[in-house]
Amino acid sequence: MSKPPKYWARAKKILSKKDKVMKKLINNYKDGSLVTRNDVFFSLCKSIIGQQISVAAANSVFFKFKKKCKNKINARTVSKLSFSSLKRCGLSKQKVKGIKDLAKRTLNKTFKPNLIKKMTDEEAIEYLSELRQIGRWSAEMILLFTFNRSNIWPLQDIGLLRAISNNYNKKYFPPRTFLNKLHKKFTPYCSVATWYLWRSIDNEPIQY
Repeated sequence: MSKPPKYWARAKKILSKKDKVMKKLINNYKDGSLVTRNDVFFSLCKSIIGQQISVAAANSVFFKFKKKCKNKINARTVSKLSFSSLKRCGLSKQKVKGIKDLAKRTLNKTFKPNLIKKMTDEEAIEYLSELRQIGRWSAEMILLFTFNRSNIWPLQDIGLLRAISNNYNKKYFPPRTFLNKLHKKFTPYCSVATWYLWRSIDNEPIQY
C-alpha cells in the first residue's frame, strides 16, 4: 500500500467548496483515502474475480485463488495452474479463461501495463478493454485503484449510482443529466468524489 495521491488534499478542499454534500462526506469520513498496490496483474485478477457477484462472494473466491497461488499472485504462478484447479476456487469458465489469458499476455509481453502511464484515461480504458473479461467498468477500476487517476467517474458502477441517489435525494437510477452535471462540477477530481460517495454506503474503504 502507499500514501494518498499527491492531489488528494487539494481535491478535498476544492470539492468541499464546490458541493455541500461533498463537504459533509469529507468531514464524516476522515479515515483513509485512495491508495494503490501498484500491481496491475494482482488488481486485474481481483477485478475479473469480482465481476457480477457480491462483495462477500468475491472475497471468498479471491481468498481461495490467493491460497491456490500460495500468496504469489503473478503471471508466472497463474500460468502454471491448471484450468480445473482455478475453476475449483469458484471461478466460472469465462473468468478462468480471462485470468489465464492475462497471465499469457503478461508473460509474452503482448500486454504492457507500463504503456498505460503515458495514455489518456480514454486511451487506457480502450487498451485495457482489449484484455479478455475486461470491459469499461473493470478498466475504470484499474485506473482508479492501481494508477490512482484523478478524474474517473465510473457510471457503470451500481454502488456509485446508489450512493448518488442516497446523498442527493434522487430517484434510482439518477437522471443522466444530473450525473453529467456532477461530473462537470467534480472535474478534475471525480475519483475523489467517487471514493467518498462509495464510502458513504460501505463501512470499509474499497480496494482492488
